[in-house]
Amino acid sequence: MPTPSQTARLLAVTLLLWVVATAYLHFLPSRIVNPLSGALAYVTTIPVAWLSIVIIRMAAQLTPAQLLPGVCLVGTAAMMLDGAVLRWMPHLYATDERVLHFGAAWLLWGYGLSLGIALLMSRRAPHPAQA
Repeated sequence: MPTPSQTARLLAVTLLLWVVATAYLHFLPSRIVNPLSGALAYVTTIPVAWLSIVIIRMAAQLTPAQLLPGVCLVGTAAMMLDGAVLRWMPHLYATDERVLHFGAAWLLWGYGLSLGIALLMSRRAPHPAQA
């Protein structure tokens, strides 16, 4: 598990990543609802998710054993922020219901992708019993 210091850094990274994703939805709504650019947004989320995991690992100086719990903490906090904002302040993302719908779907895709990438990265890392 992450230490208290690492947890604080992970929560700071959570806020940064959440603000970036929120700004993307708010300022570039056509990138989500347009069929071609919407599909491209899903594809380009793959390297962005991978980079996010690398940033999370570096920012909190996570050990291989801490990577998956750390990413889960970031994902949990960000999903809770998204859930609250979508419920009580959806205008932070968009005023168009279609953008909110497609944006929420894209966010779910990104979270699932990030968690899957973290799982794969943590499985590749040497475990204490193997090291």
